Amino acid sequence: MTIQEINVQIAEERNALLQHPLYNKIKTIPDLCAFMEGHVYAVWDFMSLLKALQQQLTCTTTPWFASPYPETRYLINEIVLAEESDLAYDGQRLSHFEMYLDAMLTANADTTSITALINNLKGGTPIFEAIAKTDLDTGIKEFLDFTFKTIEDGKAHEIAAAFTFGREDLIPSMFTEILKGFQQNFPETDLTKLVYYFERHIELDEDEHGPMAMKMISELCGEDNQKWNDVVVISKQALIKRYNLWNSIEKFIDKNQI
Repeated sequence: MTIQEINVQIAEERNALLQHPLYNKIKTIPDLCAFMEGHVYAVWDFMSLLKALQQQLTCTTTPWFASPYPETRYLINEIVLAEESDLAYDGQRLSHFEMYLDAMLTANADTTSITALINNLKGGTPIFEAIAKTDLDTGIKEFLDFTFKTIEDGKAHEIAAAFTFGREDLIPSMFTEILKGFQQNFPETDLTKLVYYFERHIELDEDEHGPMAMKMISELCGEDNQKWNDVVVISKQALIKRYNLWNSIEKFIDKNQI
């Protein structure tokens, strides 16, 4: 199988996500805040997918040994550098998650729930228990459960599939859709930090990380047809979970608009 064949097999789910009605629902600042309060979980759990790949495909233990995936370990280390310590709008070094939280606070979005979840995890609550205890909508909980179940299962090519086709390959098109209405709908609000976050991701993922992630899939699957089939299955599931996450956010926005 090839990357092109995977793209054909997941096209229906991918196109449905890119045409989700949510994008046209973000018309006011409260709508935008509701979007950010749901989307922040995808910004956060992305880092766990990335770190799971770093643990498996590079060497993070001592004594050090070179991993058997030279191209892939470069990709992972490159993305970790950008995602964990990129240059923020004001020139300081921040993770993209921290940049997003900063943008949320600037827009007066509520960060209470995501902060509470992280604090529970820091306090030792197991991940699935911590997710279950939240008041999040079902679509958000199932999105997070899928991420951490994929990580827990520990198959590098499946984690890479969720990472590549469920995240990196999607982001440029998805964030472009979200940005389309910003200037038109929010001319009086300073959303500089949020726009910077979106544009930075579009730049990195379209030009660098997306193509490199595709090479990672090819390197991990090689000539193993079962692995290629697994990639298709996980990629479809990742896209469906993301669609349902968007459903949860859309539902919240609709409730606020009544």
